[in-house]
Amino acid sequence: MLTIAVSKGRIYEEALPLLAEAGISPTDDPEKSRKLILQTTRPDVQLVIIRATDVPTFVEYGAADLGIAGKDVLLEHGAENLYEPLDLKIAGCRLMTAAHKDAPEIAGRVRVATKYVKTAQRYFASKGIQAEIIKLYGSMELAPLVGLADCIVDLVDTGNTLRANNLEPRELVLEITSRLIVNKAAMKMKHAAIQSLLDQFEKTLAQR
Repeated sequence: MLTIAVSKGRIYEEALPLLAEAGISPTDDPEKSRKLILQTTRPDVQLVIIRATDVPTFVEYGAADLGIAGKDVLLEHGAENLYEPLDLKIAGCRLMTAAHKDAPEIAGRVRVATKYVKTAQRYFASKGIQAEIIKLYGSMELAPLVGLADCIVDLVDTGNTLRANNLEPRELVLEITSRLIVNKAAMKMKHAAIQSLLDQFEKTLAQR
């Protein structure tokens, strides 16, 4: 049995065609079912539906053999104990700095609100900017509006939420796509099954 960890939402929706090409289609819709473990049309493969930020943890500790996770999540989690064999090129977006439209360009010490603490620290350090990082779990756009932070680091897709709050994207931190990750022990113990899946994903991606 192969267990694949994936989160609800955009990553799941965009992963479905890739999985289907490998003969893996869930027998239940996670948006309608309360089941957290979904059986699939392949009797040797099941899906576990979890929070996006938990996918690397489930795979690292062997609760799932494989997972599909955004590069943003992997950078925060630390992927040293995982294999990351494939960029699936799905659920693309940008990790960016953003600030109030009238705010001056960042110079000197800066206060940054984000849930991507490690990534933000590395980014500002690489630019030689001293940054105080404030961890938030949501409503990032509020931070510059109420004076909590000078700017934020967050995912930007359409930018509509930023514009609605008089913020604007400033600098690109990283282009984000979703990656296939594999548990190291599973790669050895279930090599044939996992490699077959990797080959199928690569073939599908090459045809796109």
